[in-house]
Amino acid sequence: MTRRSRDEGVRRVEILDAAIDRFGRNGYENTKWADVADDVGIGPTALYHYFDSKQHCLYVILDEALDELRERFDAITAEHADPRDALRAVCADCFALSEREVLRNRVLVAEQALLSGASTAQREEQARLAGREKTRALEVAWARFLADAMRQGAIPERNPRMLARAILGLYNSIWHWYRPDQTLVLPTLAEFFGARMLAVAGVQRDHAPVV
Repeated sequence: MTRRSRDEGVRRVEILDAAIDRFGRNGYENTKWADVADDVGIGPTALYHYFDSKQHCLYVILDEALDELRERFDAITAEHADPRDALRAVCADCFALSEREVLRNRVLVAEQALLSGASTAQREEQARLAGREKTRALEVAWARFLADAMRQGAIPERNPRMLARAILGLYNSIWHWYRPDQTLVLPTLAEFFGARMLAVAGVQRDHAPVV
């Protein structure tokens, strides 16, 4: 890797971080593309070297967020032989977030509907399609995990796809209103919402199954 490519990689990350901060705090629609450029310290036209548009940048944020969520889910569930322990660990990890990750979750939940609209720009469309497919793949991974837990008798029998949507829907609802600068802290969210995510699946915080 040349020094120029390394420098461009660093600048790309800086742009994504600035966009996550702006989109997460102010909303995607309320953020001007030029504001992101100002935060990074470059001219607005320089942004187009890295992204086709503000929306392309958004798609990349969503795509990379979904990649990380899937990697964390796969790694945690693979560590535990008991599906209930795996589910407890996954729910705990859902709240082990940095401020940047909280803001990124807000962006992911608030703007995910934009993945449904096709784009004429090639790089933008590729990022959109990747994000759309990874959204579906994450939900499928959850459903398969839950179906396997049911087959092992670890959780009650239900429709695994619906159960996955119920758990993810409860979790995603948090990021419609929660901000990292609130007095309410993540451990409080973990205590309240984590227990309820587990309860939806039929699992308690301790090792007693819910029936």
